[in-house]
Amino acid sequence: MTRKNPVWQTIAETLRSEITQGLYRAGTKLPTEAQLSARFGVNRHTVRHALSALGEEGLTVSRRGAGVFVAAAPPADYQLGRRVRFHQNIAASGRTPSRQILRMETRPANQVEAEILGVTTVHVVEGISTGDDLPICHFRSVLPAERFPDFLRLMGEKPSISYALAQMGVPDYTRASTRVTAKIARNPRAALLKIAEGAPLLRTESVNVDADGVPIEYGISWFVGDRVALTVTPEDAG
Repeated sequence: MTRKNPVWQTIAETLRSEITQGLYRAGTKLPTEAQLSARFGVNRHTVRHALSALGEEGLTVSRRGAGVFVAAAPPADYQLGRRVRFHQNIAASGRTPSRQILRMETRPANQVEAEILGVTTVHVVEGISTGDDLPICHFRSVLPAERFPDFLRLMGEKPSISYALAQMGVPDYTRASTRVTAKIARNPRAALLKIAEGAPLLRTESVNVDADGVPIEYGISWFVGDRVALTVTPEDAG
């Protein structure tokens, strides 16, 4: 007589298979216990047993008050050097980079932007950068509007700041400074990054300059703390 596996084990095997097939990607939230109970026709205790087994295997992570999430892949190394390019950094980590633009507008510069860029009007681009469709950071880039009048139009053609700047006569630019601080995720940013409120973020505040050392971009990025490792080499630090 064939002995059947316990129901919780069968549920765990099903979820494990769906995770390995990519139906639930790293960092995404699994259905709630109530939803899984309804799906498999069992009580919550049985579902909880299955989820506990997946957690012990390292496939899932339980976050108090937020739910159960598929364990994230090892954090991507993100080099903070003289030439910081998101697509290159993420591609070098073996992930496929992409970008979702949330906002593009021209507006008066605030006090900090005016002091850094030396202008009164700026272009602002804001969005979410991803690796393998998993949100890595929420970014905001601010550039001088008078110097780059066609910037937003070019960004509409191709969502790449490097591309737009190259089309307007700045084929290369370098990082003049980067300031890193630790923050806590709050909504709506937490929701945009698909993380729980209270999750750790790494906030970078940076200034990029052209070949003559003139500031051309002031940027702020909020990186998901457990999805990226910001790295600096001795030559970059010096």
